Amino acid sequence: MNKTRLEAFSDGVIAIIITIMVLEMKVPHGTEFGDLAPLLPVFLSYVLSFANVGIYWNNHHHLLHTVKHVSGGILWANLHLLFWLSLMPFATGWMGENHFASVPVALYAFDLMMCAIAYTILQRCIIAAHGHDSALAQALGHDRKGKISLASYVLSIPLAFFVPLAAGGLMVLVALMWLIPDRRIEKVISE
Repeated sequence: MNKTRLEAFSDGVIAIIITIMVLEMKVPHGTEFGDLAPLLPVFLSYVLSFANVGIYWNNHHHLLHTVKHVSGGILWANLHLLFWLSLMPFATGWMGENHFASVPVALYAFDLMMCAIAYTILQRCIIAAHGHDSALAQALGHDRKGKISLASYVLSIPLAFFVPLAAGGLMVLVALMWLIPDRRIEKVISE
């Protein structure tokens, strides 16, 4: 199987996820700038989630450039990733509506952790289908960046119960680390 339908379906699901997130932001009834102030936590959680979903879309796009054929395992691993990404609007809304309270921040961190695990599984399925000498396997190497991200999300979950803003800050740092698409893959593909 080729990857065209996988790419199109994934792009469509990710576009819907972003659309749902923005629809969660309710328009205030007032007409003054001050009426926007209560929306600040909702807006900040939206910005973080938009960045995270965008990061996954960018890196997913690069990841699929290494795919020559799609196996059943790759299809299911991709659906697994999309499942966890599809929960982002709920986690985002709950965190923003509750002004970054402990439990919603912990749930948000848990969702990001599961997205990272699902992405790692997808990478491994692609490597399994294309071989350990494939372009993706060469690009990832020991995948320190992925391991640091996953460890940060794991740490963010318990941290959220004690210092939710610190947990949020850690998640922002991970997002900043991934803002530029994975150059490891770009480098291997261009060779």
